[in-house]
Amino acid sequence: MALRGLAASGPGSRGPLDEALAAAEDHGAPAVVVAAGGTPEDDEEDEGRGRGLLRWDGFSAWLHCVCVVGFDLELGQAVEVIYPQHSKLTDKEKTNICYLSFPDSNSGCLGDTQFCFRFRQSSGRRVSLHCLLDHYDKDLPVYLKDPAYFYGYVYFRQVRDKSLKRGYFQKSLVLISKLPYIHFFHTVLKQIAPEYFEKSEPYLEAACNDVDRWPAPVPGKTLHLPIMGVVMKVRIPTCHDKPGTTQIAQLTQQADTHISVILPTVHEVDLFRCFCPVFLHSQMLWELVLLGEPLVVMAPSPSESSETVLALVNCISPLKYFSDFRPYFTIHDSEFKEYTTRTQAPPSVILGVTNPFFAKTLQHWPHIIRIGDLKPAGEIPKQVKVKKLKNLKTLDSKPGVYTSYKPYLSRDEEIVKQLQKGVQQKRPSEAQSVILRRYFLELTQSFIIPLERYVASLMPLQKSISPWKSPPQLRQFLPEEFMKTLEKTGPQLTSRIKGDWIGLYRHFLKSPNFDGWFKTRRKEMTQKLEALHLEALCEEDLLLWTQKHTEVETVDLVLKLKNKLLQADREHLPVKPDTVEKLRTHIDAIILALPEDLQGILLKTGMT
Repeated sequence: MALRGLAASGPGSRGPLDEALAAAEDHGAPAVVVAAGGTPEDDEEDEGRGRGLLRWDGFSAWLHCVCVVGFDLELGQAVEVIYPQHSKLTDKEKTNICYLSFPDSNSGCLGDTQFCFRFRQSSGRRVSLHCLLDHYDKDLPVYLKDPAYFYGYVYFRQVRDKSLKRGYFQKSLVLISKLPYIHFFHTVLKQIAPEYFEKSEPYLEAACNDVDRWPAPVPGKTLHLPIMGVVMKVRIPTCHDKPGTTQIAQLTQQADTHISVILPTVHEVDLFRCFCPVFLHSQMLWELVLLGEPLVVMAPSPSESSETVLALVNCISPLKYFSDFRPYFTIHDSEFKEYTTRTQAPPSVILGVTNPFFAKTLQHWPHIIRIGDLKPAGEIPKQVKVKKLKNLKTLDSKPGVYTSYKPYLSRDEEIVKQLQKGVQQKRPSEAQSVILRRYFLELTQSFIIPLERYVASLMPLQKSISPWKSPPQLRQFLPEEFMKTLEKTGPQLTSRIKGDWIGLYRHFLKSPNFDGWFKTRRKEMTQKLEALHLEALCEEDLLLWTQKHTEVETVDLVLKLKNKLLQADREHLPVKPDTVEKLRTHIDAIILALPEDLQGILLKTGMT
């Protein structure tokens, strides 16, 4: 099965959209959205699209491709459609998408099911739109940067159909993206998937054209995104947002009457719904995630497994979870052997599984969460207990947290009472999620503030930065020196929770999450030192310096300054725009003071 039309017309043209539009309109899809191509606000916000971008660059900023996965009686699961047709997927990536886009046969998901998966990109893949998207990425929160992985957002339909040999219609519409915008893409799928299953390819083609007209996902911007008759209002988070705040404006102005859907978040899941069966153990699970402990979520369907894994990863926000996590993992996964081997300790990874086979295969894992069906909002399942791993013997083991882990911190009974009271009073799940999210945020911030404070002390003093020497190095992180700071400036200043905080820090300092966090902070601080060094250079009278030095030394200085400017641009150093302009002026003035033959050579090197 192949899609007609746009992809075949080549990257430089708009393609024959009329056929797709006509077909979509014949089936009752409103024409306004595709034909109009957006809202008046889009013109103002559409900085990324405008000049110089090719056909499908707008689409590529949001999605890598859209896949349709069906079931073939001879081949099993197979990718029937990849759109746009020029999208590149390796055989290994296609195989992963095939197996991850269907629930395991044991799940018995009748009707419509939505879930999410994540898999490693094949090595050597060229980063599309790298210049444009790198520029946006620098302002994204670190926990929303995931360049080595693809996310698959699935809308799976399974309904009885006697006309088919198997007796069932089974098909998945899958959005493949590098963006971990879980809530956003699930909402997009809810809008387009049911219609797609009725109208097939022309509808999908028209929907992809809408996405190609979207403004780029610029952090901090509120965007209006039309998709097949619906306009979604979203805001992409930025690293400068205050943690725990929702920055999307509510529907207050007359001008917003055309907005159909307002999303308060692009990436967060319903935290309380996922933690509901285990909220008595929320704090212990927060510790396990913080420490990067190997963790398996065994659930009855991919929806439950993926939501719970994503909620776990999200619970240490704004810290990034630096180990691997798979919201939905199957026995066909290309990493299956790597993650289930018994010849070495289980890796630092969170796996979401549904196949009962894993109860046996992963018996040796130290921490296993077994959950039943997630109840609709307002209902509370029976709270699961913490049980010893030896009790996980049979495939029909009861829901529970199977672990021998002894938490470092005492349980905060106040949050448990608050959530229990909310359940009794039938408090909405959204409100419960806000309470739980705030609790996790305060816990994470209490833990990370002492580390931030100590790392800040490793920064050299500004007065030690000389324009004529290389920027000074950061001091080394010394664990014991850090531990000594906890007595006076530890988490007890901001948290009421008692326990062995020192033991928790010692364990954390050996974890992948500390390693990833510290590397990120060290890079940020090194870039800050480079930026301060640039500013120090700008304050010097460089022309006067050249008058006291030889031509060779002057040329060397010009080349070094040009390299500095290139580095500032390439690494997105936190340099003020006027500093860059000042340095360019210095370079121009120095070059003009040199003999003409040297001027010509230096001007040819660009940058001025």
